[in-house]
Amino acid sequence: MTTPDTADTLPPAAVGRRQRSDARRNQQTLLDAAAVVFVRAGVDAPVRDIAAEAGVGLGTIYRHFPTRADLVVAVFRHQLDALAAATGDPAGDPAGETPYDALRSWVARFADFLVTKHGLAEALQSDRAGFESLHAEFVTRLVPVLDRLLTASAAAGQTRADIQALDLMLGIGNLCIGVETYPDYQARRMIDLLLAGLAQPG
Repeated sequence: MTTPDTADTLPPAAVGRRQRSDARRNQQTLLDAAAVVFVRAGVDAPVRDIAAEAGVGLGTIYRHFPTRADLVVAVFRHQLDALAAATGDPAGDPAGETPYDALRSWVARFADFLVTKHGLAEALQSDRAGFESLHAEFVTRLVPVLDRLLTASAAAGQTRADIQALDLMLGIGNLCIGVETYPDYQARRMIDLLLAGLAQPG
C-alpha cells in the first residue's frame, strides 16, 4: 500500500503555511551562511563561497537574492534583528555569566555585524537615501540595547558608570575601520583593550 505524501493529506491552507515556513527557514540558513562568510572574507566574497557554506546551489541564492545589494541588505537586517533581540539577561545568568560578560559577548557580535554595515555603502552606492535610512534604523534599535547592557554592568560595579552607549558604539565602529586599511590589523584585540579600559578594578 502506498503511503500518501504528507502534503497530500493536509488542506491547502496548511500546505501553504508549511511551504512558507520552509521557505523562511531556507532563507534564514542562507543569511546565516552569508553572515559567516562576510565576517571571514568581507561583503565582496564570491557567492559560491556562501553557497558552499549554506550547502546549496548558486541558483538557490540568486532566486532569493537576485543582486549582491539585495543579499547585503538582507544580511544586515538579519544581523540587526538578532542583535536587537538576543541580549540575554543583562543581569547575568545562573551559568556564571556576569553583566560584564554579557556586554562583551554582545559587543563581539556587534563587531561582526559591522563588517556587513561597512559594506552597505558600497553595495547601495546608487541608493544613498536607502543607506541613510538603514543607518538610522541601526542606531535607533541598537543604542538602547547597548545602554541596557552598560547600565546593568555599571550597577554590578563591573564597569564605569559614565559611559554613553552611542559613544561606545562609535568607538567600536572606528576601531573596526582599520581592518579595511591594514591586512594584519586585529580589531577584536583593540576592542578587548577598549572594554578592559571600561572595567572597574576588582
